Amino acid sequence: MILGLDVSTSITGVTVVDTSGRCVYNEFWDTRNKNKFPSIYEKALFIHNNLRSIAMQYPISDVFIEQSLHSFRSGFSSAQTLSTLSKINGIVSWHCYKIFKTKPEMIAATSARKQVGIKVSRGENAKQKSFDFVVANEPTFIVEYTRHGNPKPGVMDKSDSWVIAKAGHLICTAKS
Repeated sequence: MILGLDVSTSITGVTVVDTSGRCVYNEFWDTRNKNKFPSIYEKALFIHNNLRSIAMQYPISDVFIEQSLHSFRSGFSSAQTLSTLSKINGIVSWHCYKIFKTKPEMIAATSARKQVGIKVSRGENAKQKSFDFVVANEPTFIVEYTRHGNPKPGVMDKSDSWVIAKAGHLICTAKS
């Protein structure tokens, strides 16, 4: 089974697909509460405990994690956010290695989308295009909306982790 993670400083998307590529688990872990998670360490411990729970439920053989951003983009994350994201990505990667006894593979979001067959044209919102693809192609994917008709927080992260897991499945299938 393959685990796909979209690690973030606030919400982490998690998907498990079986050997046939069927989605068997798709959730998000919310670490936005500053009282419950005052630092990166509490967030990492929460994710660690959830990863252990995944390990008890599913025989994970491969782990794929969305590669964190490495450069600035106008209007996006600050240096501090990128640094924190890299830290949490490293911590989660290490926990995955220890828990699942396999080296996690980092995969860029653009590569994962391309692998799965999501075509994003210049100027299009890649995250939205990816989300629309998952909604159209994964019958088990559950979307909850706010009263204003927008996806609730965490839904896009679940979608992103699905793309990572499916790309991971295709990569593993091509290797065998």
